[in-house]
Amino acid sequence: MNQILGQALNITGFVFVMLLLIDYLNVMTRGLWNGHMASNRWGQYLIAALLGVTPGCLGAFLVVGLYTHRLMSMGALVTAMIATSGDEAFVMFAMVPGPALALTLALLVFGVVVGAITDRFHRGHPDRCVQMEVHEEEACRCFNRQEVLPQLRNMTPARGILLIFLVSLLVALVRGYVGPPVWNWIRVTILLLTTISLFIVSTVPEHFLELHLWNHVFRKHMPRIFAWTFGTLLILHFAQQQFPLEGMIRENLWVVLLVASLVGLVPESGPHLVFLTLYAQGTIPISILLASSIVQDGHGMLPLLAHSRKDFAYVKIINFTAGLGVGAIALLFGV
Repeated sequence: MNQILGQALNITGFVFVMLLLIDYLNVMTRGLWNGHMASNRWGQYLIAALLGVTPGCLGAFLVVGLYTHRLMSMGALVTAMIATSGDEAFVMFAMVPGPALALTLALLVFGVVVGAITDRFHRGHPDRCVQMEVHEEEACRCFNRQEVLPQLRNMTPARGILLIFLVSLLVALVRGYVGPPVWNWIRVTILLLTTISLFIVSTVPEHFLELHLWNHVFRKHMPRIFAWTFGTLLILHFAQQQFPLEGMIRENLWVVLLVASLVGLVPESGPHLVFLTLYAQGTIPISILLASSIVQDGHGMLPLLAHSRKDFAYVKIINFTAGLGVGAIALLFGV
């Protein structure tokens, strides 16, 4: 239970930090991302793919944040979720470094292709979050040196709660209560981004803090994201105890292919290790590992589940169809 709570807090804390930084950068640049990123779809696909193939779920979380703010398209979101292997990317490079590199490049290219096809037929927008607004009077006043100390001396409850939350997150990261158990680039990155967020919350004017960080990011997004993340992880924990995924593996490769694709629908990294281990042992071909990698996205989709169950299902259906189809073709050719 403590591990599940730690995972939920880890994901929620990082999503909060990323959403905070996105809102801040959007206002500071007068909505520059809205114009340039939204108008350049191929640039979106490339950025989403590169963020997706980054080991771990951090890149996927960032793409979800950009998508929910309409800074990336549905196709870019699909691209990132196909490209990402979540935390299992570290394990893959440790167990089978050569195939892992080839698989990562294949996922990047295939993700861009499927993302472009998705946008060719999809014209919808995120359900839960409207595009970020830029108010003319706040565009250049996110940091005013003369106002920082007076704001801290006369701190509002909203600023105080956000500062307590971020300081608590920093302490938890340093002491290892949340985040990776060892000091690695992921832990350092989260620590750096959280420190930057602490600076932002300490210095932004009251209007920006109340409108963007408190009402929009913290009150609207965080409770929903934590509830869905913790609930999903808890259900998966008990489900895996009652129904061991290893027992679903059969000698029939076509059955295993279908099982691998279905297991990939689960928003969790762990089950994917079953098929990675079987591949490393030479039990299954890379076509099944490829299908599993395309469909699964680690924890990357959990924040989207909190924002829109419809979009969550839509991306999962696309990735399942793509993964099962490519896996079947590769298996037919004996790959």
